[in-house]
Amino acid sequence: MRAVVFERYGEPAEVREVPDPRPADHGVVVRVEATGLCRSDWHGWKGHDPDITLPHVPGHELAGVVEEVGARVTGWRPGDRVTVPFVCGCGSCPSCAAGDHQVCERQTQPGFTHWGSFAQYVALDHADVNLVAVPDDLSYATAASLGCRFATAFRAVVQQGRVAAGEWVAVHGCGGVGLSAVMIAAASGARVVAVDVSPEALELARAFGAAQCVDGTAAPDTAAAVRELTGGGAHLSLDALGSPATCAASVAGLRRRGRHVQVGLLPSADGTTPVPMARVIALELEILGSHGMAAHTYPPMLEAVRAGALRPDLLVTSTITLDAVPDALAAMGTAPGAGVTVIEPWS
Repeated sequence: MRAVVFERYGEPAEVREVPDPRPADHGVVVRVEATGLCRSDWHGWKGHDPDITLPHVPGHELAGVVEEVGARVTGWRPGDRVTVPFVCGCGSCPSCAAGDHQVCERQTQPGFTHWGSFAQYVALDHADVNLVAVPDDLSYATAASLGCRFATAFRAVVQQGRVAAGEWVAVHGCGGVGLSAVMIAAASGARVVAVDVSPEALELARAFGAAQCVDGTAAPDTAAAVRELTGGGAHLSLDALGSPATCAASVAGLRRRGRHVQVGLLPSADGTTPVPMARVIALELEILGSHGMAAHTYPPMLEAVRAGALRPDLLVTSTITLDAVPDALAAMGTAPGAGVTVIEPWS
């Protein structure tokens, strides 16, 4: 099969022929019809993820057709249209037993713990636990965008963030996750403040329901701008980019007893990120993490998509071929871009 491969961190990837994957006895092989290009893939390529072993094929948000099933798989067969969360649970550890597959103690992640979906085929583990059926009326491109960005944003806003109608929600960083969060929060009846440095990203945020926008290049203190626009601070704030500056701004822009959800990855030399904890204590703020979404919690999100209340298809702003991925992956470090880029490996 053809796949995107990199041999060294931060050096150009290439498209080449590699062996086809085989399923584990509990897994499947999926023919990839669409897969998203995500900033998390860039982090992996840069060497920020300790799970990656070189050489490596990235890619973790995908949709496609089951090609082959392992001997112990009972719920799926070749020809089924499927997607999968980017965190695959084992189904048997204490966290999975509690329904928290997204923090599974033995989790696997395509594109990180093993070769991923920037390829024509990908192997996925524990299929009966992790696969999600894709309705016939949902395109592969839309389904692929659910696996990381949209599902992560849905959990961050709805499940972890506990958004309520009428609340102010600030979203720092309007890439794929951030724009998804804007759409989901607005559809939940919240008033959204979108924060970004890109005029294009802010324009998309307005289109997807943001009531206010803050241009980070014009506002010297984005947290102060959020507090002013919201009459005292956001009830819920998300760092959807992942940087020390956006994390601190998200916390600093909260009102008393507000909730901060960290969604964007925060790599740093020593593995830590400064957080204004004095403010957390004084205002009794909540600091929460959000790490994907378990497959069994997809139905409410899928129902909202099928009903038209949520439109992840509108987030897809470009479609590229596998051959264009190496350059697009490298470019994410300097120009993350707005919206979602979908790769079609068979184009």
